[in-house]
Amino acid sequence: MLVDVYNMQGQKTSTVELPASVFEAPIYVDLMHQAYVRQMANARLGTHETKTRSEVAGGGRKPWRQKGTGRARQGSIRSAQWKGGGKIHTPHARSYAQAMPRKMRQAALRSALSVKAAEAGVVVVDELALQEPKTRLMVQALNALVGESSALVLIPGKDSYEGVIRSTNNIPDAKILQANYLNIRDLMMFDKVVLPLAVLDRITEHLG
Repeated sequence: MLVDVYNMQGQKTSTVELPASVFEAPIYVDLMHQAYVRQMANARLGTHETKTRSEVAGGGRKPWRQKGTGRARQGSIRSAQWKGGGKIHTPHARSYAQAMPRKMRQAALRSALSVKAAEAGVVVVDELALQEPKTRLMVQALNALVGESSALVLIPGKDSYEGVIRSTNNIPDAKILQANYLNIRDLMMFDKVVLPLAVLDRITEHLG
C-alpha cells in the first residue's frame, strides 16, 4: 500500500510503501475482539474481597438453645442472615488474567492496523521533531496532520523524543506510545495513527 509522507507542517514530502504483511493482512474481527477483552481483563486488579462466616469476628457461641424458646434455631450470630454476619456468593480476590498465544495477539494487531490503513487512518511523518518542547507546537502539528481527529502517536523509543513526549502528554485527544508497546485497545480508541518513518521498521520487525 502506497501512502503519502508528510512533514510536521502537514505538507506532503514523498511517498512510502507500507509493508503488506502488516498493513494489508487478513482482518479477523473475532481475534481483535478476543485480544481487546483479554487486555481489559488483564487490567483488572481483582483485589475486591468480602468475608465469609468463617472469617467474620465473633459468633463462636450458639446464641440460644436449640429447642424450647419458640424462636428459629440459630448456630451463630455471624451467619449470613444476621447483621454483621458473613457474606454468601460475594466477590473474593482473584486474578482475571486471560492467556492468549503471542501469534494470535500479533495477528490481532495486524488486523487492527490493516483496518486503520484501509480507512486512511495511518498518517506517516518523515520526522517527528519539534523546535522546542511546547504543547502549542505539538497541537499545531497534529492539527495539520490529522485535523480534528484523535491521534495515537508512535515513537521508536524514548531516546531523542523527550521533548515530543512532554509536548503530547497534555493533549487530551492524543497519546504518545512506544512502538513495542502497541496494543489493540489504543488502536481502537484513536481515530488516526501517526507513524514516523523510523517506526515502520520496528513494527515490521515485531509483527511482520
